[in-house]
Amino acid sequence: MKYLYNIRKIFPETGSLSIQIFKNLLFCAVFIAGIQGPIQAQIYEYSKPTIWIGAAAGANFNFHRGSTQKLNESFTSPVAFHDANTVGLYLAPLVEYHFPSGLGAMLQVGYDSRNGSFGQEITPCNCPADLSAKLSYITVEPSIRIAPFDNGLYFYGGPRLAFNLDKEFTYKLGLNPEFPEQLPTPDVKGDFSDVKSTLISMQVGAGYDIPINSQNNRTQMMISPFVSFQPSFGQNPRSIETWNTTTLRAGAAIKFGIGKRNTIPAVETVILPKFNDVVFSINSPRNIPTERRVNETFPIRNDVFFDLGSTAIPDRYVLLTSDQIKGFKENQLEAFAPKRLSGRSDRGMTVYYNLLNIVGDRMTENPSSTISLVGSSGTGVANGRAMAQSVKSYLTDIWGIEPSRITIEGRDKPVNPSLRPGGTQDLALLREGDRKVSINSTSPALLMEFQSGPNASLRPVVITGIQDAPLDSYVTFNVDGARKAFSSWRLEIKDQSGKVQNFGPFFRDQVSIPGKSIMGTTPQGRYNVTMIGTDKNGESIRRETAVNMVLWTPPKDEIGKRYSVIFEFDESTTTSIYKNYLESVVVPGIPPNSKVIIHGHTDIIGDEQYNQTLSLARAKEVKTIIENGLKNERRNDVKFEVLGFGEDVRLSPFKNSLPEERAYNRTVIIDIIPASSN
Repeated sequence: MKYLYNIRKIFPETGSLSIQIFKNLLFCAVFIAGIQGPIQAQIYEYSKPTIWIGAAAGANFNFHRGSTQKLNESFTSPVAFHDANTVGLYLAPLVEYHFPSGLGAMLQVGYDSRNGSFGQEITPCNCPADLSAKLSYITVEPSIRIAPFDNGLYFYGGPRLAFNLDKEFTYKLGLNPEFPEQLPTPDVKGDFSDVKSTLISMQVGAGYDIPINSQNNRTQMMISPFVSFQPSFGQNPRSIETWNTTTLRAGAAIKFGIGKRNTIPAVETVILPKFNDVVFSINSPRNIPTERRVNETFPIRNDVFFDLGSTAIPDRYVLLTSDQIKGFKENQLEAFAPKRLSGRSDRGMTVYYNLLNIVGDRMTENPSSTISLVGSSGTGVANGRAMAQSVKSYLTDIWGIEPSRITIEGRDKPVNPSLRPGGTQDLALLREGDRKVSINSTSPALLMEFQSGPNASLRPVVITGIQDAPLDSYVTFNVDGARKAFSSWRLEIKDQSGKVQNFGPFFRDQVSIPGKSIMGTTPQGRYNVTMIGTDKNGESIRRETAVNMVLWTPPKDEIGKRYSVIFEFDESTTTSIYKNYLESVVVPGIPPNSKVIIHGHTDIIGDEQYNQTLSLARAKEVKTIIENGLKNERRNDVKFEVLGFGEDVRLSPFKNSLPEERAYNRTVIIDIIPASSN
């Protein structure tokens, strides 16, 4: 170890003890740095404090060298004393300032003991003589602090100013062993003469900051073991003779600081270099600081889906008794939840499964309204008519609707069937989706705003709730060029404890994963992400990076808006009815400087890659309509984000087990985020 050799070369008289202590303490500091280093890369609620205050305590290992004989003007020892090794106390309050760059400043002002007991000497009278010195100082030690790494290890150095407090000595003369009967000589006590009142020297040292509590606390504490070396330069306690002191100090400091609340960056983006015309990047969004309550305008599918082989209304729909309908209100549907909720959006399915009750309530309030029920069975007209009759009987028997206000029709296939000639995939699912009773009306009281005609949709229901983790909080993984370069790719994500999760395989260029799927309940952390792509020849290509992630949590009130546009099977163009609704209702309700996130979805029927393209086309269609509506109002203050998720079951609004769930997944969802949370 070259630096230890140099210390010996400069201070050959220091001795092996100080060198060994210095080696051991330095080794411990480096060892702890190696253990703690990987733990530091995290996102915290509070920043590390800039100013720290506290206290330091330690032991001074003092190595006195040189000679002293004249103790003061009235007493000179018959022999000179040489060398002393002792331990003294060090106590000091401290203040530290830490710059973000790793530089900083330190100041310690305290008590510094430099006591010493010199080696025994034999006087001319053959008597043993001992000398002990009680030296202490008030020490002022300003230092420059350098923390080159992110793991708590730091180095410091600067001048030392010492102001003398004590300068006492005790001289003891023992008996000549040849004359044991002689009387002992009294001890000589006094103060050293010619003691310098001020010493100016220097020190260098190293320490290691170990947090005691989490950085998520505003008040933070650290304990810092340290070691410093103070050479003999400038440490001659007296202005006469050759006595000098070298000190090795070891101890620990406890520090307290107040952190500032972190403003977490909106997005951490990690981009890796190109390989094979592919760029891998990660967007890890911020933790949204407010709860996003959503006024959701939820569309009502006009269709009641029937089970194969049955003409009875399925029991998943909410069917009330005559007594229960008296308390029914469509703005209080929580009290009329279905027997078994299905899908990720319980609120939405609660609305849909009350479809017949909503129609019955609206027809009761609007006595002139009429509806037409068209049953499509896939097994013949009569079966379709029987399905329609089941719906009519419920409305007339339970809700008391006059039968003449409801017409019924039976068909083998719906007007716009999902099962089309030449189809070969997912035929059973398509047949399920075509077995339904459609509710049509021309009565404006039942229909979506500004709509009319036999194909108009029923008026949506406005529901308010706390939004699940919104799309702008998802972690997005971009592998630009993946479709051309890879047959598939997947992700390995490792957390700080070493736990590995696998996601994939994926086939498109962009994938968004909810933070909760990756992080569980962990509020924040740093994750190692490995993208593994398989090329057309079966070879694997790996790219690895690290990214900070923060779990989305819902704190306080903020009102957002959500609308949905429903598409027919395999269609990417909105009907004129929805186009009019977007222009007349949605666009005027977008607040200034909002962000509009538009995400398209499909059901699971068909090819995955085709569905991803279809969902993006649907989202772009809706964006174009909204954008044109804003232009007509001479507005350009709205930011858009357009996403197509295809049939991705992790992101789809509903499950895909039932035909109504698949029908609702053929949608574009519009989230309007107020300017305060952009």
